[in-house]
Amino acid sequence: MRAQDSAIDEPGIAAPAGDTGTAGAAHPAGASGPGPGANAGAEPGAEPGADPAAPSEAADRCGPAGRTQKAGRAGVWLAVAGVVCFSLTFPATDWSLRGFGPWTATALRMLVAGLVAAATLRARRVPLPARRHWAGLAVAASGVVIGFPLLTTLALRTSTTSHAAVVVGLLPLTTAVYSSLRTGARPSPAFWGAALAGAAVVVAFALYQSGGAPGVGDLFLCGALLICAAGYAEGGKLARELPAVHVIGWALVGCLPLAAAGSALAPAYEPVALTGQAAVGLAWSALGSQFLGLLFWYRAMGLVGVSRTSQVQLAQPLLTLVWAVLLLGERLTPAAPAAALAVLVCIVVVQRTRA
Repeated sequence: MRAQDSAIDEPGIAAPAGDTGTAGAAHPAGASGPGPGANAGAEPGAEPGADPAAPSEAADRCGPAGRTQKAGRAGVWLAVAGVVCFSLTFPATDWSLRGFGPWTATALRMLVAGLVAAATLRARRVPLPARRHWAGLAVAASGVVIGFPLLTTLALRTSTTSHAAVVVGLLPLTTAVYSSLRTGARPSPAFWGAALAGAAVVVAFALYQSGGAPGVGDLFLCGALLICAAGYAEGGKLARELPAVHVIGWALVGCLPLAAAGSALAPAYEPVALTGQAAVGLAWSALGSQFLGLLFWYRAMGLVGVSRTSQVQLAQPLLTLVWAVLLLGERLTPAAPAAALAVLVCIVVVQRTRA
């Protein structure tokens, strides 16, 4: 998969100014100048007799502006890939809850993803992270490895997948706010206007779905929003300095002792009924959402910034609603197409607005 290769084998990225700038990509390793016999100063591939001083089309594409634009496009597509992975999280969690309790499902999810991350880091001979990165990795792990999976799993015991999906649609806004406060970045008014409009659509849709009466599950979901925003922002900040596979890999490996203890203890207190559906749900939660999705996501944040990447997630609730219909048999309300269109318009505005 082209996107996956880009996410794992990324080049080093220079940290750009501000939170939402794009990062340039280095020239491919092994690129060299013209060999013996080539015209002095001529661009590789230039026609014989061409003016060496005239910039070629290839040079224009490889210039700083071209590389920045290419990195920006790659970042957006990686964010889209991450959102597709995340959009299946709640349906997969619903399936896993049909065979495991919430604490067992969360612990096993962490354990499987952590073991895969450990194997990946070992195969790539990745060194231990520098001490200055430990605090950020701890916050990222607390948010995206422990807090968000556990709180949303607890919420799904009483909330439908569609309801949980639209409430968590506020995550892009909470991430942007946390990142702005944490880094001192100041996104433009147009950026905030589009983000707030998208969040307003999500809130209205959530209230419509629930009949205007938030329940206990909503409290779990609100807590998940806050802690996941911190995990996204801190992990995205680290992804400006480290490859994405290092960020999510060490965050998962650091949680392995807790995951192992939970996997050993929780099944003794919760019923376990292993079925094919529960196993598939658990496998996707661990590998698709916890590892691969976050790998795409942190790579995207390293390229285009935390706030800009987080706005792509406005599309996630609507994608999850589609999966809820196809995989869980839930029925959509007539408001879903209108909400989908409004949210997608907000995403387009945000992506075209320089933060």
